[in-house]
Amino acid sequence: MKYTKPLLKLIEQFQRFPGVGPKSAERMAFHLINQEMSQLEEFSKAIIEAKTQIKKCSICQNLSSNDPCEICTNYERDKTTICLVSESKDLAAIDRADFKGLYHVLGGLISPIDGIGPDNLTIKELIGRLGKDDIKEIIVALDSSTEGEATTLYLHRILSPLCNRITRLGFGLSVGAELEYADELTLSRALESRTLIS
Repeated sequence: MKYTKPLLKLIEQFQRFPGVGPKSAERMAFHLINQEMSQLEEFSKAIIEAKTQIKKCSICQNLSSNDPCEICTNYERDKTTICLVSESKDLAAIDRADFKGLYHVLGGLISPIDGIGPDNLTIKELIGRLGKDDIKEIIVALDSSTEGEATTLYLHRILSPLCNRITRLGFGLSVGAELEYADELTLSRALESRTLIS
């Protein structure tokens, strides 16, 4: 069956979401069509508010409506440890595992095939933080993919002169695993068994 043009356009918009195929896009489109106008207005308002109010924290580069963000301004956190993550969604996963230190969001992984090099990441901002703060340990918490490994090796090389203890997540994460899908227990064990990068 061929859908009417406005519905087809809505389905196509949903298909732009990561991991959303044609059938899921259809379900979401039909779900929205069947909602009350007031619910749709609330939904669209939430999208617009998120887009206009959420910015990057000037310290850790995490997404937040506050600058500095809630994590950077929390005095109960361990200010001597920084956990490096690729994206804010990875930060959320690590934080659910009860990590009590600070974070730095790199904004991606080094991937020459995709045209992403070190200059495309927030490495300069990280180095600026290391010059100001008394950081005793950097935990590299990146995906165990080819890009994650390349980024880890690069970070170790440039950060070693600035910090004596650079560790990575230990056992608990399988090769190729993405942090956002790991459960809290697995991430907690990976944090506990982190190892020095050599």
